[in-house]
Amino acid sequence: MYRLVRSTRLASTTRYFSHVANTFESKYAHKLNHKARQAGQSLADLKAKAKAEEQTRRKREWESQKTTPSPAPSSPKLAHSTSTAPSTPSNVRKDSSPVKPLSSLLNIPLILSPQSPTTPAQLSALWTAYHASRSGGTGRGYVCASVPVGLYENMIGTARKYGSFIVPVPRLGGEGGKEEAYEFYFLQWAFHGSPPIPSATPSDPFVASPLPIGVNPNADGTPLPPTSTVLFTPLQEYKLRASFATPFLALTFYPDLARSHGNVLLRGEITASPGGGGAAVEGKGDEGGRFMLTQNDAQLLVMELQKFYLWESGKSTSTAERLLKTFHERPEEFKWEELLEHAKLTA
Repeated sequence: MYRLVRSTRLASTTRYFSHVANTFESKYAHKLNHKARQAGQSLADLKAKAKAEEQTRRKREWESQKTTPSPAPSSPKLAHSTSTAPSTPSNVRKDSSPVKPLSSLLNIPLILSPQSPTTPAQLSALWTAYHASRSGGTGRGYVCASVPVGLYENMIGTARKYGSFIVPVPRLGGEGGKEEAYEFYFLQWAFHGSPPIPSATPSDPFVASPLPIGVNPNADGTPLPPTSTVLFTPLQEYKLRASFATPFLALTFYPDLARSHGNVLLRGEITASPGGGGAAVEGKGDEGGRFMLTQNDAQLLVMELQKFYLWESGKSTSTAERLLKTFHERPEEFKWEELLEHAKLTA
């Protein structure tokens, strides 16, 4: 109905202006023809020239309005409301980190409160409880852990040298699902610098710290370890799409409380399946089809990360260490069969 009325009004308006134009031309036809003869042009040429000049004039007016600054508000009331209007806070962190700040997940000032400080054990329990409460209290779609800062520093020391690897995840294959099969996942480390210094005083996480990032003014000045992320992507997916491939699991290591509590908080997020409720990828997704990986597969990938990047110092080179080094230093000698054999022995 609206479209019909609108079309009728548009047609009526068009006919009206057409009628006005015709009336104008018939009324002043003699004068227009006389002016055209004086200019040595036809009436059609004269009208086209006038139309072009009018378009040029309007364009100049529009350009001048665009470059002229808006005048200051003349009304005292308007000026007052303009100056006191609250500015919309930016959603972009000043330190340019792509990682969601820990302060958006936990109440950091309360954890560091001198009146009721949280112990390392309580922090670990709080971190576990927080993720268990996700997804309607099921905890599905997340994995978490508290990693001692010493172990984390050992892991990232290895990761800085060898920032990527492939790890196998067992799958059922063959007739009746009896034959053992594996799917490879490509993992990638990334480092995002040290986080802002946590404080018992509430602060804006999007405002840069006045002190050098990662320096604790209340301790011995030792910098915090860097925040890091690890992405797990099916190898076949990565081969097809490279950096545009969708990771099935994203891990984030938060070192914000490494000096105060001695732990780095690990948060893993499993990618939701397309549609959020459709069938998950066969053999990969969880039982409800909401995520691209099962909880067990996600936990297995975290264990694989620990296996290949947490080397035991002072001991002979392990098979995991040798495989990781060979993958980067002598790729032509790397054998995936040996990787699978190691996965079977350590499963």
